[in-house]
Amino acid sequence: MSAWRSGRAGPTVGGWPAGRPLLAAHLVVERPGFRLDVALSVSPGEVVALLGPNGAGKTTALRALAGLLPLYAGRLRLGEEVLDDPAAGVFVEPEHRRVGVVFQDYLLFPHLSALDNVAFGPQARGAPRRVARAEAARWLERVELTALARQRPRQLSGGQAQRVALARALAVGPDLLLLDEPLAALDARTRMETRARLHHDLRAHEGATLLVTHDPLDALVLADRLVIVEDGRIVQEGDAAGVTARPRTEYVARLVGLNLYRGRAEGHTVTLPGGFTMVADDEVHGDAFLAFPPSAVALHPRQPAGSPRNTWAATVVGVLPHGDHLRVELGGPIQAAAEITPASAAQLGLLPGSEVWAAVKATETRAYPY
Repeated sequence: MSAWRSGRAGPTVGGWPAGRPLLAAHLVVERPGFRLDVALSVSPGEVVALLGPNGAGKTTALRALAGLLPLYAGRLRLGEEVLDDPAAGVFVEPEHRRVGVVFQDYLLFPHLSALDNVAFGPQARGAPRRVARAEAARWLERVELTALARQRPRQLSGGQAQRVALARALAVGPDLLLLDEPLAALDARTRMETRARLHHDLRAHEGATLLVTHDPLDALVLADRLVIVEDGRIVQEGDAAGVTARPRTEYVARLVGLNLYRGRAEGHTVTLPGGFTMVADDEVHGDAFLAFPPSAVALHPRQPAGSPRNTWAATVVGVLPHGDHLRVELGGPIQAAAEITPASAAQLGLLPGSEVWAAVKATETRAYPY
């Protein structure tokens, strides 16, 4: 049992004082041409998703937390134990950290059964074989794979292998669980089913969980809080509602499917670079973001009359499938994406180079400070 689970006075969560993060890390890692500098905290029982584009530093952060990459500066504390502090000369080797990792390709031992794969961790940490296998059986039951305990990895489906890898990571009783793109190797249908299963399984972990992913749906379904990194820095964090309602970078806007601009607001009017103005539902003064969803953009063959307060002449740059709809990329005084039905696209005769009018109601346009 880890030190932080020992008896303590006062309100606790999983044995750790309530309100105090279980993981408190300032990760500074340098490598040629790149510097990661992020502060992360995760409470017991909390699932935090670390999102960002390729090369943002997500995997670097995960490797530093796991002890596979030493910090250049900063400090990493898990519970009461400092795992990495370059200034103090402290570095705890990966095998001595109470950290469980589920890798993208799972890395199950091909010559071992599912039961023995899960038992490997407890045995490696000194548990007798009988005790380790009993613990492994308990975790396989938790992920509903008892019937497959004797199967080897090649006999398991992708979703089943993912759940064995999760059980193996949890069997060592980690204070910190790291998930590295845990659903990326699955096909679309299996991914959907396993995502729902994983959401249930993660609730069995009393420690801190950090999910590294580039998939917004995985993050929104599985995580309590989102942390967005770009170029080695945190650019936005918060719960799903806050991040999706008010994105603060173009990457985050694309992630949540919004058109996003920066401009200068005076009341309900926002002036964008180039002098184009739009009317928003919110009243803001000073530097501001302006955002609206592609579904709010209506396309017309000629300038519309009536209620829309924001209209502009646009040129169709491209038309792409987007679920049951089409995503239309528009050029003009502002670049924007519109989402319309195939029937509407056919009626408008949309082709690259087509001239259309775009309209967005002020009531569907949000403005907020930055």
